[in-house]
Amino acid sequence: MSKLLQRLSDPKRAGVYRASGMQAIRDATQGSELDVVQIDAHEKPIERIARALEFPHWFGGNWDALEDSLGDLSWRKGTGHVLVFTAYPPREQLGMLIDVLRSSAEDWAGRGKPFFAVMINPERNLALPDLYRET
Repeated sequence: MSKLLQRLSDPKRAGVYRASGMQAIRDATQGSELDVVQIDAHEKPIERIARALEFPHWFGGNWDALEDSLGDLSWRKGTGHVLVFTAYPPREQLGMLIDVLRSSAEDWAGRGKPFFAVMINPERNLALPDLYRET
């Protein structure tokens, strides 16, 4: 098992991170039981996340409902969840999104299940920790 897969499988390390690209995540999780979902949330982030994660029809479509639904995900298969954001909303909405994702990661970690949100950020300008050390 690669170091990256070990990290993504560890609920104690759940959280919101950045990475410069998706390939290492794809390579590490290929064949694993993690639920890995790629999300482009540049515009209408709540809608795009709901669509990518196939939220139930009763989803409320606001930030509170997003947090509630991310805390459930019972309709998704996998030993843990890895949400890879290839694009994300502008600053104000990005801050709200990161807050919701952090809260969800803490909740899942408390239940002993990995939950990672990874922002693909080749510029490395987001104030987030790196998911892994890149060479």
